[in-house]
Amino acid sequence: MTRKKNFDSKKLDEEENNMLGISLFSSGGIGDLALKKAGVEVILANELIEERVSVFKKNYPNCFVVNDDIWKAKDEIIKVTKNLLNGKKLDFILATPPCQGMSKNGRGKLLNSIRKGEKGKFDKRNQLVIPVIDIALSLRPEVLIMENVPEMKNTLIPVNNDVMTILEYIKMKLEPMYSGYYEVIEFADYGVPQRRKRLITVFTKNKNLNKYLKINNTIFPIPTHSQFFSEGKNQWITLQKTLAGIPKLDAKNKELSQHKTLKYHRVPILKDDKYFWVKNTPLNKSAFDNQCINKECGFLENPTHKSIKNKLGINKSSMETPIFCKKCNSLLPRPWVKESDSYRIMKGFTSAYKRMNLDLPSNTLTQNLSYACSDTKIHPTENRVLSLYEAMKIHTIDQFSYQWEREDKKKVSDKLIREIIGESVPPFGFYIIIDFIIRIMQDKKL
Repeated sequence: MTRKKNFDSKKLDEEENNMLGISLFSSGGIGDLALKKAGVEVILANELIEERVSVFKKNYPNCFVVNDDIWKAKDEIIKVTKNLLNGKKLDFILATPPCQGMSKNGRGKLLNSIRKGEKGKFDKRNQLVIPVIDIALSLRPEVLIMENVPEMKNTLIPVNNDVMTILEYIKMKLEPMYSGYYEVIEFADYGVPQRRKRLITVFTKNKNLNKYLKINNTIFPIPTHSQFFSEGKNQWITLQKTLAGIPKLDAKNKELSQHKTLKYHRVPILKDDKYFWVKNTPLNKSAFDNQCINKECGFLENPTHKSIKNKLGINKSSMETPIFCKKCNSLLPRPWVKESDSYRIMKGFTSAYKRMNLDLPSNTLTQNLSYACSDTKIHPTENRVLSLYEAMKIHTIDQFSYQWEREDKKKVSDKLIREIIGESVPPFGFYIIIDFIIRIMQDKKL
């Protein structure tokens, strides 16, 4: 599906000072908020999943949107972009291909599948960089910027009869016309209240950027924050500061789990057993490490949860973790599975059912941010996960004008919100980086 006529070419002519860009794998357009704030007009976007496209269209009504597989849409993207540019230069291509095949979790699942003989060696999603580079070579933007998980550095793809990393492939195709630079960025270092490491890759033919890169060995701004106070830097923005003043919620029941007037401030209700585990989990701890709550015992030295490597070198949660108190034999408030009349420890990572640290920025927000059993997703002090309202604040979306609405007027589900947040870059931190790059491009004072 393609949106055929929604970019105003007359408006483009009137805004001569705007830089122009296209966005690939746009999702709901969260990363594009950074481009927009930095003065880049996104004239075309490409996204496969229709419900995300509908959210994008609501927020970028003047953008031409191609709703199709990039492999199939590649030629159309090139043709339409050239028509929209009408002789003007393209300043930016922003590409954020899916990361599931590159991430630690995605690779782990792939590895297990390969060992079972269920899947080929290479994840086809990792090869989506190929049409991106084809588009870049045809449109020749001043800057190609890609954002993905740090594991992209070591991700292999098949090329003809050879195998190479994604970055090796990009360099092979773009050099010497483009010079490249990449760095793993911790977004908490740029004032984002979330620890989110992403690989930012930039290839450019801009003379000012190439000159700056040659002199400084970077084209990224100096971080403004650090975990600990250091000269010229602020301390990371903590959850304690970010969540201050937000009304309390509790996942015990419907009445306590949602705020009556604060939009999106709601959380899923926890089942009784899960609520019991979470309620008894101390600050900065996992429910797997909970100790005896029997008032007549209160034993605090039951062995805590660990992971062990099996013969194949894969980390597995220890099934030796006790579910009953070693001293009084009371059932511990640890994640369990009940089988008939017996209990056993639940299979899970040591970071499952774990509270976030109030004195640090949030852990990375993923698409599973509303699941207590996911990696460190429990609220620091309350018996629940983060609300969508809090997630939007932590992801810095609240600092931009953005509507959680669809062009087709259908309801935006909580699931869709989680997906769009979980797969996107925090726009405020991304803006700082893009704005810095543009200042170099335009030879402005830094």
